[in-house]
Amino acid sequence: MSGRARLTLFAALATLLTSWALAPLVESQVWLLQAALLLGVQSAVGAGARRVPLARSLTVAAQLLVSLLLLIFLFGGKSGAVGSGAVDYLLSDFGALFRQGVRDVGEFATPAPLTDGIRLLLVSGVLLIGLLVDLLAVTVRTAAAAGLPLLALYSVAAGLSGGGGASWVSFLLAGGGYLMMLLAEGRDRLAQWGRVFGGAPRGRADTAAAGGLAAGPGGGRATAPVRTGRRLGAMALGLALAVPALLPALGGGLVGASGGGDGGGSGTGGTISAVNPLVSLQNSLNAPDNRVVLKYRTDSPQQGDQYLRILALDEFNGIKWEASGRTLTDVPERLPSPPGLGEEVRRSAQEVRTSLSAAEGYSQRYLPMPYPASAVEIGGRWRFEPAGRTLVGDQLGKDRFQNVQGAQYTVRSLLLQPTAQQLRDAPSPHPAVRAEYTKLPDNLPGVVGETAREVTQGARDDYARAVKLQDYFAVSGGFRYNTKTASGTGPQAVARFLAEKEGFCVHFAFSMAAMSRSLGIPARVAVGFTPGEKQSDGSVNVSMRDAHAWPELYFEGVGWTRFEPTPRSGISVPDYSREQAPVVQPSAPAPLPSQGATQPSAAPSLTDDCPPDMKRLGECGGPAVPQSSPGGSGPSPLAVLGWGAAAVAVAGLPLLPLWWRTRLRARRLGAAEVRAAWRELGDTAWDVGVAPDEALSPRRAAGRIVRLGRLGAEAAAAVHRVAGAVERELYAPPGAGSAYPALAADVLLARTGLLAGTGRGNRLRALLLPRSAARVFWAVSARWAALASAVSARLAAVRLRLPLRGRG
Repeated sequence: MSGRARLTLFAALATLLTSWALAPLVESQVWLLQAALLLGVQSAVGAGARRVPLARSLTVAAQLLVSLLLLIFLFGGKSGAVGSGAVDYLLSDFGALFRQGVRDVGEFATPAPLTDGIRLLLVSGVLLIGLLVDLLAVTVRTAAAAGLPLLALYSVAAGLSGGGGASWVSFLLAGGGYLMMLLAEGRDRLAQWGRVFGGAPRGRADTAAAGGLAAGPGGGRATAPVRTGRRLGAMALGLALAVPALLPALGGGLVGASGGGDGGGSGTGGTISAVNPLVSLQNSLNAPDNRVVLKYRTDSPQQGDQYLRILALDEFNGIKWEASGRTLTDVPERLPSPPGLGEEVRRSAQEVRTSLSAAEGYSQRYLPMPYPASAVEIGGRWRFEPAGRTLVGDQLGKDRFQNVQGAQYTVRSLLLQPTAQQLRDAPSPHPAVRAEYTKLPDNLPGVVGETAREVTQGARDDYARAVKLQDYFAVSGGFRYNTKTASGTGPQAVARFLAEKEGFCVHFAFSMAAMSRSLGIPARVAVGFTPGEKQSDGSVNVSMRDAHAWPELYFEGVGWTRFEPTPRSGISVPDYSREQAPVVQPSAPAPLPSQGATQPSAAPSLTDDCPPDMKRLGECGGPAVPQSSPGGSGPSPLAVLGWGAAAVAVAGLPLLPLWWRTRLRARRLGAAEVRAAWRELGDTAWDVGVAPDEALSPRRAAGRIVRLGRLGAEAAAAVHRVAGAVERELYAPPGAGSAYPALAADVLLARTGLLAGTGRGNRLRALLLPRSAARVFWAVSARWAALASAVSARLAAVRLRLPLRGRG
């Protein structure tokens, strides 16, 4: 194997070993095999192009073109986009899958499911890094600089994975691959000087020392530079692994990161995390598209009020709201009665049936369900958490848990319809419930309790206080809904929200729950989805922007009850939290226009005596607050233009030589000069395999073209006529030459004969990859050499004109 081929192999191997650092980011490593195969093809194309040889730019272009075609062939049809032609195929299908991968990366926690979009990003990223490494290490011959893209790949992988137990293995593989590439490049450079030298043979230590090579101890064999470099590399790699382990201060570097933070465990879960849903909710609400994650059908008569609840956050530790750790049990055939539900409310409840299906790209360990569920039918391994009445995916293996991805399940739930009077007459909660769900951190700012008491002044029971708190946030308090507001953490976040009066559902839910607890009302925060958007076929789509958080307050005899303080379009306020008697100023907000549901079940009627606050929220039949259209409605014209230009460039790249030869032929023949036409005839013969021979006279060159090109009589005569014109041009006395109007026609006739006399493959190469294109490289090289000589001469002249100081 030649030195260049060996270097190509080790460059690809270094890229592949470094890409192993990306393995912990996804659940499956199938993509590594695909990346290895495509990387091998890309490297083979580069090796073949360098043997031709092609220019460096053409070598990289060939590798890039082949890699792009392989990616399109491998991932074509995966996005589900509809395209009828080649351009539509590139724009709608391949581009859509790439954008889907970007969205999946932002939505899933590590290890993420290996969706087609994520797989495309991983494979194309490895190919891009491999192309840069091959360019720097093999094509440009600077293997040391090739470590920069390898370092970028490893740094991104280490940063996303957060270190871990296997991070030192990834670092060892990446460092070993880089050292092997450097060793291969060093051997190749030494080979260009001749035999790779070593130490002096035994018994000739003195001779070796005299020649400048130091012998080993005891007159033994001296260490070869290659062996020395290998030992130095192994020592450096060992130190890089050992020093961070010995010095704890370096533990967060390249090898691994410390495990502080929220303690998110293995990182499994979906777009809404049980540990910290605040950031996930904000990302979902600000997603550039409105991707559907759940679909369901229900026989509930109040579909507009059927929220899909994922889990309850019942512990406020002074930093954040989170789900407290509780014991899990097996899922019973019939779930136990909800805590706090009395017989009176239970008799008026109706059991409804909901059939749900989760999207393949939605990975969530907690099962979205209507509350309160009474029975669940689902496959897989799930566990039941009684206090929060949630289903949690069981552990399937190391760092693997059951999740809802692609699941189809059926939930039977109770449609509770408590009245305002029942909530008003609710007795005091059980002391254990009050003690657990009214806990507040000691560092909670006093303004939270003071504001709660001020807002609820005059209320005589917990229900009236809850309604006043809901009105304060949704109607009368002057709060604004804004998903771009910084989330913030800690108890000061609640005080800051009360002062700035701007935030999204998490701020409203967390603040109302904290203020309710300060008033002695048991409260927690539920996380899930609003009812979604009903389709024409009766099904309901739940999208990312339907993600929501709301407070649940506990009333004895009713249980955990939903309230809605968030003044967001798309949220329906429960009937029991509205003022029963019509008044000028309602004590509770009317249903807000739904962002996810187009037709809320409790839509207000159009009346002339609509309260001002309801008019302000657009709830009286007038024009609603204008909403921005979802970003997933289609690509922008600028994006279409950019993808179209890229597709045209990719499709036109193989046609560049053909275009160049056509333009050059037209210019030569259009000049009507005999020598230019003769040069075109020679290049045409060269394109079909008749190499030029500058030592021959025009007549002998014409005979060689006729013989090797296997021309017919007519085409041969045309070649000889052009050769005769060249002889007259060169050797006839000035003015003795005669006009030759058929010059261009004879050259084209000879060209037709040359193309007809060769095989189909050679003819295609003559058109698409003409051999005469080498003249372009010769011309560029000559100009570069001339420019370098001119610059050197100018620098030498400048040095001669500089004064010589400090001499003599």
